[in-house]
Amino acid sequence: MALLATTTAVDLRRIEQPELDAICVRHDRLWSSKPGGARAVFAWLDLSGLDLRGKNLCDADFTGAVMAGCQMQGARLDQASMFGADLQNADLTEASLRRADLRGACLRNANLSGVDMFEADLREGSIAVGDRDKGLRVMEHINRVGEVQGAILAGANLERSRMSGVMAVRADFTDANMKDAKLVRANLKQCTMTGANLAGADLSGADLAGADLRDCILVGAKTLAWNVSRADMRGALTDDPIGKAVSDLPYETMIRDHARWCETGGAEGSPSVFDNADLRALESVRGFNLTALSAKGAIFYGLDMEGVQLQGAHLEGADLRSCNLRRADLRGARLVDCKLAGTDLRDAQMGPLLLGAARVLPCNLTGAVLKGADMARADMRYVILRDADLSRANFTNAQLAHADLIGAQKWGARGLGDTL
Repeated sequence: MALLATTTAVDLRRIEQPELDAICVRHDRLWSSKPGGARAVFAWLDLSGLDLRGKNLCDADFTGAVMAGCQMQGARLDQASMFGADLQNADLTEASLRRADLRGACLRNANLSGVDMFEADLREGSIAVGDRDKGLRVMEHINRVGEVQGAILAGANLERSRMSGVMAVRADFTDANMKDAKLVRANLKQCTMTGANLAGADLSGADLAGADLRDCILVGAKTLAWNVSRADMRGALTDDPIGKAVSDLPYETMIRDHARWCETGGAEGSPSVFDNADLRALESVRGFNLTALSAKGAIFYGLDMEGVQLQGAHLEGADLRSCNLRRADLRGARLVDCKLAGTDLRDAQMGPLLLGAARVLPCNLTGAVLKGADMARADMRYVILRDADLSRANFTNAQLAHADLIGAQKWGARGLGDTL
């Protein structure tokens, strides 16, 4: 992603906070279909260091604007034109830039943690302006090579974003959602992509030398002619089976036998063990009764498990990322050290399992990674979440009475409030 515009070649008019606030008010009136509204146009203006936190600037024009060091946390910038804008050191934490045009923009050292950049365009771009002596001339920021170098995009939503040719050396994409992103020939040297979801992404010709790709998801990714020399790919999930593949054992038959064993109280079928099995090829176990299943260290990634019954199941260390576990019954299940990032657990039963008049078995998620997971309306009474990572997870309207969150990481988590 090459950057544009130079403050010496183009005379950028400086605006101050009162003028910016007035423009934002008129833009919001236009957005709300109220009289007196006007689209916000900040093209070729100097806004550096100003405060845009929480402002609604969808469809605004920031072409070539200098916004270095701006405070933009939680700002709404969907479909905004930021072609060639200078966003160095800007704080865009939790901002929304869905389908924004960021071609040629400079995001060096910007903080984009938790930002929503669905289908945003971050490809290379350049602006040519008239020059008396040279005709058209491509502009560049002095000492500001266009790039995402050093930018923090941890937990950002970059699904289906266009980033072909982007320069993002040493950028932080930890836990970012980059599904189906276009990263052809991208310069991603020494990037941190730990836990990032790159499923279906096009990384053809991308340079990932020295990158940290631990525990990232590369299922369905295109990797033709990519460079991963010296990259750390420990725990990366690819299309290759991990552990025991479905083709090695009749897992489909085994899981049905286990379900029949549960449903008939042991009269038919038989219990099965799926420890360290790669179960992705099953695609769906929707609604199955898998009570007391043992699947320690198993790979469930992406499976449709809606309504599955896993009471008292042993799932320690299992990979359940991006699974559909809506309305699943996980009462008393052991999910210690499980990977549940991005998992849908809405309306799930994760409360205690009653084993008798005086014995209760809580759902145990000690050390589990639930980054970005959705637990809205889930029953999580007495759940054990000690040392779990709940960053950016959604607990809206979840029942959390007597939950144990000692040592849990709760940065950006929603719905916890004062309930704990």
